[in-house]
Amino acid sequence: MPVTVLLADDQHLVRAGFRSLLKRDREIVVAGEASTGDEAVRTARALRPDIVLMDIRMPGLDGIEATRQIMADPELRDCRVIILTTFETDEYVFAALEAGASGFLTKEVEPEGLRHAVRVVAAGEALLSPSVTRRVVKQFAHRPAAVPGGGGERLAALTAREREVVQLVATGLSNEDIARELVISPLTAKTHITRAITKLGVRDRVQLVILAYEEGLVGGSSGAGPG
Repeated sequence: MPVTVLLADDQHLVRAGFRSLLKRDREIVVAGEASTGDEAVRTARALRPDIVLMDIRMPGLDGIEATRQIMADPELRDCRVIILTTFETDEYVFAALEAGASGFLTKEVEPEGLRHAVRVVAAGEALLSPSVTRRVVKQFAHRPAAVPGGGGERLAALTAREREVVQLVATGLSNEDIARELVISPLTAKTHITRAITKLGVRDRVQLVILAYEEGLVGGSSGAGPG
């Protein structure tokens, strides 16, 4: 089945450009378009696309709030949002991720990079540019510590190995890096991550990182490995 995409951007030429780029991939279908945040929410509920490519700055409801509403809708549980913007700033990064976005890319992304992002996020992964990933880790590492006991019940569902893997994910390591660190295969690392995501009830890798820091699994000024 092809990946269905909803384009949400207030500029017609931008939507036309994205549509043209995505049409070159036979596995991707542009199912609809929206020019405002409110329209994006309504259209997502009507079409139930796999992916919403969401601009941040739009008239009325902005892309962050539109993302939050889409992610909160139980009927859109399988929908994923990729934020596309010209503004790669911390304020937008963290607001987008906390709203539930699974990807964050600037509009300078190469055509194949855009198509790759759609395929990766549709497959259940999360995608951030390397510079964004580094800042996400740094920002969460300097946040106030979680309330003691706040995440105990949720984290108790993890095995010892899964906790180790989640800690490493939260420090920004890839599956290959985790495999080398723990002397396991990349496939095994991916399996542990998938199981942790399921047990903790989060959508994807990005939300797993956020939960790890908010619940105190990882903290301090630098992400610590398993201990």
